[in-house]
Amino acid sequence: MTDKKEYQKKLAEFNAKIEAEVKIEPKDWMPDDYRDQLVRQISQHAHSEIIGMQPEGNWLTRAPSIRSKMILLAKIQDEAGHGLYLYSAAETLGVRREQFLQWLHEGKAKYSSVFNYPTLNWVDIGAIGWLVDGAAILNQVSLQRTSYGPYSRAMVRICKEESFHQRQGFEIMYNMVNGTKAQQEMAQDSLNRWWWPSMMMFGPKDNESPNTKRTMDWKIKRESNDTLRQRFVDWTVEQAEFLGLKIPDPDLKWNDKNGHYDFGEIDWNEFYEVVKGNGPCNKERLQNHRKAHEEGRWVREALFEYSKNETEKN
Repeated sequence: MTDKKEYQKKLAEFNAKIEAEVKIEPKDWMPDDYRDQLVRQISQHAHSEIIGMQPEGNWLTRAPSIRSKMILLAKIQDEAGHGLYLYSAAETLGVRREQFLQWLHEGKAKYSSVFNYPTLNWVDIGAIGWLVDGAAILNQVSLQRTSYGPYSRAMVRICKEESFHQRQGFEIMYNMVNGTKAQQEMAQDSLNRWWWPSMMMFGPKDNESPNTKRTMDWKIKRESNDTLRQRFVDWTVEQAEFLGLKIPDPDLKWNDKNGHYDFGEIDWNEFYEVVKGNGPCNKERLQNHRKAHEEGRWVREALFEYSKNETEKN
């Protein structure tokens, strides 16, 4: 009985902090469910940043100019840094990074479904920056106010860098639509292929998401999947019109009554198939990561031994 009363007291104090917008820090008491949710969400976010380097790295050696190569390389380096910030934040919850990577390699951990689609040409790099990073910004800006301190602080720097990634992508699209007819057609084709995967990035519909209500009650997530998805549509349609491109959705139309764009239904069967590992590039992306991780083992071991020897000297 005493343990139960003590738990209820700690839970009440935790809930009071959440309601008062006081950040929860690593050494603070937190319910196991809250910790488990953070472990899942932050590590999946970290995995997405790291796996997301692959579709862009595919075009690094084939960028059309030195300038575009330098910008893309800087972006890929940023994504690696984002992954490291997020793994570090997740480790404050008591799980070692090696465990996160093991879960990823075993297929037990997920990452954003959008990174399981192929980049077929250079314009896809523009579409990823414009649409995928644009969608990420909308989600991540709200996460700057997440209730867990290390996650919140990591998001502040990440959001600053993501805004440059979105501009880089939009610049590529702008250059393409102002190029030849063939380039304009490539831009439209890329939008056609990346629009719906970008819409899926926000996750399932609110009434079908098993985690949305709980994470919003804990203020881990500050806005729901459907709210963020609607904002993405409203934000992106005008940009597409500026570029002279057409959103590939016959049901897309402005709704005067609610002040938002109505849009068509996402192919949720495709979404769940990709999440389950049956997307176009799921196996390739994971195999590439496993291979790179194994080939880099000697570097990690050498650094560990060097650090250990330096510590012993001092």
